[in-house]
Amino acid sequence: MTFLWIPLAIGAAFLQNVRSALQKYLKDELGVAGATFVRFGYGFPFALIYLLVLVYVCGLPMPELNLRFTIFAFVGALAQIAGTGLLITLFDTRNFAVGTTYSKTETIQAAVFATIFLGETISTAATIGIFISLVGVVTISAAKGPTDLRSLARSWMAKPALIGLASGASFGIAAVGFRGASLSLGGEGFLSQAAYTLTAALAIQTVVMMVAMQLRNPGELKKVARAWKTAVWVGASGAAASVGWFTAMTIQNAALVRALGQIELVFTITASVLIFREKIHRLELIGIFLVVAGILTLLLL
Repeated sequence: MTFLWIPLAIGAAFLQNVRSALQKYLKDELGVAGATFVRFGYGFPFALIYLLVLVYVCGLPMPELNLRFTIFAFVGALAQIAGTGLLITLFDTRNFAVGTTYSKTETIQAAVFATIFLGETISTAATIGIFISLVGVVTISAAKGPTDLRSLARSWMAKPALIGLASGASFGIAAVGFRGASLSLGGEGFLSQAAYTLTAALAIQTVVMMVAMQLRNPGELKKVARAWKTAVWVGASGAAASVGWFTAMTIQNAALVRALGQIELVFTITASVLIFREKIHRLELIGIFLVVAGILTLLLL
């Protein structure tokens, strides 16, 4: 079980890339709120079925709800809503690959949040790997302009970078929140702990977003319902990815899981070029490979 988190995180990264690509496709039809909601609303039934199968078919124990779990789950759920919305907004300012990469600053932010809120620390090798990945993100941010120090500094204050950093912070908080929630359930059944946390988070997210969308623009929910043929695949791929993330983060430190998850960028650049027909700048490509190098450092040292 020690290394089970590695294939879980890689599989989750691939499925998350599928989900993000579908959300980018739906954004023009549904808007940011609608494209964000389909991840949660259409994902909840799949997560619930998965939990019920684990408990009633496989005989795993149903975790018991507690206050610590509730607090961590709510924090994680709301942070993930914010991160997803910001990421989809980011696709309007930079291409699919770069937008996704900006959000990957969550790794170093997750490490900080895990130290503050969960008292967890990471090794020197892991810190080096995270730093290399961060250099890759900086390289990507500079791809569309001058590369002198002043311009690099300005690029990190530009709108795309700020949105990306905010998205990364939100996802970092969400990762720590979900790990804290899952660990608070205790016991040895890590599969049911992760599934219970996922199902609770998606339930919170679905209700919160339905209420917000109904108050803001009731017509958005009707559009989401009409787009079910594509949206159901967002829900299915998103729920499957989340099963991988939540299970991996129940086993391993959230920062390490999310760091390995940056392998998603390999899948992202493929989708960006082959599906969305977007051009990748040379510096963007170098930055993406640096992110991957950081992941390899994390795993091999």
